Amino acid sequence: MSPRHLALAALFLIAPALASPLRAQGDRDFGAELAVKVVNKSTPEICAERDNVELDFVSPQVRHMEVQAVHPAFIGMIGKDRWAPDFSACNMPHAEGALPRKTFFESPTLWLTGLIDRNFWRPTDIPIKVGDHVESGFAYIQLWMLFRERAEEVLVLYPADGNWRIRPLPFGDMRWTAYGSSFQIGPLEIQDSSAGPRPIVAIKDIAFDPAKKAFTLNFARGGSATVTVKQVDQDHVALAVDYSGAMPDNLPFAALRSMYTTETNADVARIGWREKGGKGWSESPVMSFPGAWVAEIWAGRQVPSRHNLSAPDMIFSHFLP
Repeated sequence: MSPRHLALAALFLIAPALASPLRAQGDRDFGAELAVKVVNKSTPEICAERDNVELDFVSPQVRHMEVQAVHPAFIGMIGKDRWAPDFSACNMPHAEGALPRKTFFESPTLWLTGLIDRNFWRPTDIPIKVGDHVESGFAYIQLWMLFRERAEEVLVLYPADGNWRIRPLPFGDMRWTAYGSSFQIGPLEIQDSSAGPRPIVAIKDIAFDPAKKAFTLNFARGGSATVTVKQVDQDHVALAVDYSGAMPDNLPFAALRSMYTTETNADVARIGWREKGGKGWSESPVMSFPGAWVAEIWAGRQVPSRHNLSAPDMIFSHFLP
């Protein structure tokens, strides 16, 4: 095996899978997990490019959680993927064309690039530090990993409003899969925009540790969180999130954002959740999900969608003090 292939094998050495509705629970310590409040703030929408699904996570006790993106159950049945945006029912401006990109960290197996969008709705002057090198002015940060002899994008962070997107490595022989839902980590607040009020996490600065594949976020409201890429494979990507303390003013510590117009035109159509100590899972359509106190929650699709067909399901779990 060549040195390059040895490096690749080491990079993607996968530990036992995280617990989720799709996986065995293994040896998890259920006695230590917390129940957190999930509030459903989703609203009806006909525009497929507007994030109308919002689930807020609230708990003053949480100091750790894990976030997964998992290929949908129907991923193996996809013959021709769909990922083009659908503005057919949207009354909103949208830009087209490639944005300027800059690579500001590079190793044989890992890259960080930043995209410059001077029309982004919030200021993009958030400092991003890697070692002694500092960059700013990026609307998007992309994390790439070596896979099948090419760079594969697995994570996007929007420093200006605190949104993240993650996706597993392409399933089977697929060359690419779509992003879908986004999420936010940190004290969630509302800020007005030209499109109306929007949830944001105001980030003061970001530091990335390539050896640990970890992002440390310092929040403008105080406190910090470290987001570590724990596992990446062709089934899922898993992040571990560690908070320095409780959120100020009892603000949500995380949120899921997505879109739903109909069950066959959605990035999230259904919710599954497990209560602390529960003997089974509860399920609901996303728009009628009543909210709950959960120890674990899944947001995804059971049937294929015309929108972002290959986009992953999302799982939030391992809520710990």
